[in-house]
Amino acid sequence: MISGLYRILSFVIFIQFAASANAGAYKVQERKTDSIPVKEQVGVVALPVEIAPINAPFKMPQLKKPVFPARSILITENGAKEGSKVTSIIQQTIDQLNKQGGGKVIIPKGKWYTGRLTLLSNINLEIAEGAELYFSGEVEDYRPAVFTRNEGIEVMSLGACIYANGQRNIAITGKGKLIGPAKGGSVRKQIMTKDVIENVVAYTTPVAQRIYEGHNGDFIFPPMFISPINCNNVLIEGISLENTAFWNVAPVYCDSVIIRGITVHSVGIPRGDGIDIESSRNVLIEYCTLSTGDDAFTIKAGRGYDGLRVNRPTENVIVRNGLVLEGHGGITCGSETASMIRNLYVHDCVFENARSAIRFKTRRPRGGGGENLFYERIRISGSRYAFEWDMLGSATHVGAAASRYPPRDKDALTPVFRNIKAENIVIEKTTQFIKATAIPESPLANVRINKIQSNTEDLIAVADVQGLTISNSVLSVQQPVIDLLDARNILFNKVTIISPSNTVQLKVEGPLSHQIRFKNSSPTRPIGWASNSWQKTASPTK
Repeated sequence: MISGLYRILSFVIFIQFAASANAGAYKVQERKTDSIPVKEQVGVVALPVEIAPINAPFKMPQLKKPVFPARSILITENGAKEGSKVTSIIQQTIDQLNKQGGGKVIIPKGKWYTGRLTLLSNINLEIAEGAELYFSGEVEDYRPAVFTRNEGIEVMSLGACIYANGQRNIAITGKGKLIGPAKGGSVRKQIMTKDVIENVVAYTTPVAQRIYEGHNGDFIFPPMFISPINCNNVLIEGISLENTAFWNVAPVYCDSVIIRGITVHSVGIPRGDGIDIESSRNVLIEYCTLSTGDDAFTIKAGRGYDGLRVNRPTENVIVRNGLVLEGHGGITCGSETASMIRNLYVHDCVFENARSAIRFKTRRPRGGGGENLFYERIRISGSRYAFEWDMLGSATHVGAAASRYPPRDKDALTPVFRNIKAENIVIEKTTQFIKATAIPESPLANVRINKIQSNTEDLIAVADVQGLTISNSVLSVQQPVIDLLDARNILFNKVTIISPSNTVQLKVEGPLSHQIRFKNSSPTRPIGWASNSWQKTASPTK
């Protein structure tokens, strides 16, 4: 029987085949195109000398590298000795050159050891080829506490290994390597792990009183690797980073940022994100190669009530020609979304072995969300999900808010994801095409996915979606199930689904599900239905 509240419809749709499932998979894997890059065309190995013009589906300035005076100083000129701790000498050289109007501070070839460094305006810190800069694993080498943001909440803590606040025209360049805080030191031993940060740092506490310096073994919030805060005209180029204690590169409250040709390796490090753009605007990220212990390219905008208080969105971000070799998300929006993420354009990238290649995550207590997000010319392989939306999270982090029902009343912390477009994407050897878990009071809205060639084991499972169009696509799948829960206005237009069984199973559940349509597609519509639209009032004929 069909329940009055929850109608569960499961039926098999016979579809037309142009080729066998194996042939379909072969076509996806062998497809040769100049428009969608392969691995050799992206990442650090393909980095050009000049920055190509920026073309975006929204208004975006043409970003240029900061220009520095011709002065340069080697740290050895100020007495730095290879193999010893040179924090004070590097900082002295930065301070000296800043007072002279700026220039380049050079870390030459060799092994050097340091604590926290603070960049100042008009300084280019160059890590020369063959240079290895090792950062201390001890908390005392990052004191006193500085203003920073940790997982979207403002605190006074260790800041970053390379830190800047309120500076203009700064850069970290070169072909050298940065190595993060030594394992086994107090930095890693004293990281706060007892709870999520919003349960530890009250948003009603003045920021100046949120001091976590790690005295007497007390906990700290770990230093990011590189984090300019409140800075304009920032360049990070060419360097390699490994062994971070936390996020690798994280501009916060910045304007006009260029990150290009960097290499990140943080596999096996919890919260070892690659590049996190947080509450910043006018950002270009290009030709980077990331292998990460968490999300690779990541866009954030503050967390919960503290993020709402700050109210600084992330907007106008370009990610292009990037290569992800491993990570939780290839390109991720969230989960810190309080002030909104808008105007993101990701194109000409290759994502390999990311748990979720194109990932969206937020939570009921996080607020904000994302809108006007564009993805184009992307190659995906080795992922669990090609597209994943998760707006519930887990009870471990958000408690009862992780339960879909009952719906909550909308308030300032109700997040949204809407107005998302993805097209010209090749998906190779991936477990599932789309997994979307939204929330009843704020459904995922207006998603358009166009020109997809995919080879996956599973097809689509979505809950609480209002407006999803898939068009002009060929989907080769082993388990051909479309699973919809409270989904409305779902359209398959000019979509061919290829499976070994020559069938597709459509499962529709939930009282809000309606307007599920198949147009000019294989399948065209459920057999025995009066039309190619599924309405709540309809029932199958026998």
